[in-house]
Amino acid sequence: YTFVMGLLSTQLLFVVVVTASAQGKTFTGSFADLAEKLLPAVVNISTTQVIKGRSGPTMPQLPPGSPFEEFFKEFLDRNQQQGERRRERNATSLGSGFVVDIGKNGDAYIITNNHVIEGADEIAVILQDNDRLKAELVGKDEKTDIAVLRVKSKDKMVAVSFGNSDDARVGDWVMAIGNPFGLGGTVTAGIISARGRDIQSGPYDNFIQTDASINRGNSGGPLFNMDGKVIGINSAIYSPSGGSVGIGFAIPSSGAQPIISQLIKFGIVKRGWLGVHIQGVTEEIAETLGLKKARGALVASLVEDGPAKKSGIKIGDVILEFDGKPVPLMRKLPPIVAETEVDKPVKVVVWRDGKEVIVNVKIGALKEEEMASASSESVKKQNET
Repeated sequence: YTFVMGLLSTQLLFVVVVTASAQGKTFTGSFADLAEKLLPAVVNISTTQVIKGRSGPTMPQLPPGSPFEEFFKEFLDRNQQQGERRRERNATSLGSGFVVDIGKNGDAYIITNNHVIEGADEIAVILQDNDRLKAELVGKDEKTDIAVLRVKSKDKMVAVSFGNSDDARVGDWVMAIGNPFGLGGTVTAGIISARGRDIQSGPYDNFIQTDASINRGNSGGPLFNMDGKVIGINSAIYSPSGGSVGIGFAIPSSGAQPIISQLIKFGIVKRGWLGVHIQGVTEEIAETLGLKKARGALVASLVEDGPAKKSGIKIGDVILEFDGKPVPLMRKLPPIVAETEVDKPVKVVVWRDGKEVIVNVKIGALKEEEMASASSESVKKQNET
């Protein structure tokens, strides 16, 4: 299968969905009122990147006085005069985004995917009425594929607010608004098909899956529930052909909001760090350790001078709960830790010697070199967090 990113020139296509969740509401058979309200807040993102062309042929190495020397010189001069060398060209791409805040100083913040604006020399935001505004990149996070832009707002700009993606259930109605294939202001609808999907796109995968139709150019758009709240940022699709087959993925708002807040405030993301290498708990391991069922994250090793080792967490402990949040699977722990505020004291519940033990830990700050070891999970069968 193929996961695709929203740039038209690539085989990988990351895209956008906006959805609407039927939380406690009766579906009336029409999304018209909701679409009318939300359309002005969804924008098109246009990026331009200067691609340097390759130079033309160069003079080959020839012996001094070679009869071919003059021939090649004339050939190269003629090519240059006729403009046959490849020159720099502008590559453009299209994506989607949505307005989340309009400040008193006239700044409007817009959310999109990092892969939509990655490598761009110029970024423009196109409003529903086709007004074009120059955008400034506030900050981006490659690991979660989120980027924040800023434009000088206009009176007619509309902002939307985030909802709680943790409340969304499989089967809830959702609605997508975006810019598929450059067709701005396109509305599609479907349901939440699944939650907690890991598509191997990064260390913090926890996607909402939906069958709302999304395609290239939808990347970075919002995922709405039936209350008109953003519960996700649509980022990827599963597709053998590059087109929509009814399997799309959105970054949950519960994980996106802390990232967005830090990007707006600091321009970068400061992630929490525990300093452990972890692996999954199999049924055999659970039985050996006296756990009733396989759950949690097994501490395989500790980082020297890391927060976990300093606090008393031991190799062989199984982390069952972190800062009040359960850890049903190993892969659930890294995003929970990463979203935790640096220097925050938290309670960690571990399984040790056949019983639960509470350990108090002061969270550290994740550095890039520490993050690098997490990418080797497929080799080491463990992950660092």
